[in-house]
Amino acid sequence: MINIDSRSSKPIYEQVVDGIKENIIKGILQPGDKLPSVRELSAILTTNPNTISKAYKELERQKAIETIRGKGTYVASNYEAKIDKDKLEVLKKQMKNIVIEAHYMGMEKDKVINLLEEVYKELRE
Repeated sequence: MINIDSRSSKPIYEQVVDGIKENIIKGILQPGDKLPSVRELSAILTTNPNTISKAYKELERQKAIETIRGKGTYVASNYEAKIDKDKLEVLKKQMKNIVIEAHYMGMEKDKVINLLEEVYKELRE
């Protein structure tokens, strides 16, 4: 379901957020699907429950999931994508770094675009 890299510089809660979002994009998780409880997911991933709680709070803030008291946490059924200007700037910087790395690997623009399309297709399959 979600892969955690303990050697990554990315915080674990962000890896959980990214993993759940990836599963939603891939269709593994559908709108209305019930997610494991904080304790269940922390046991599965062998992480601190506070880490999972922080990830769930972030996903709720982004309106990707919703928690119904006494019933559990679910993939949001009414999610609407919206552009967050701050996140867009972060994304732009990350893409710039990718283009720089690709250039120094000898990749031309069309190959970088093809690679991006390949990754996008992989997420949509």
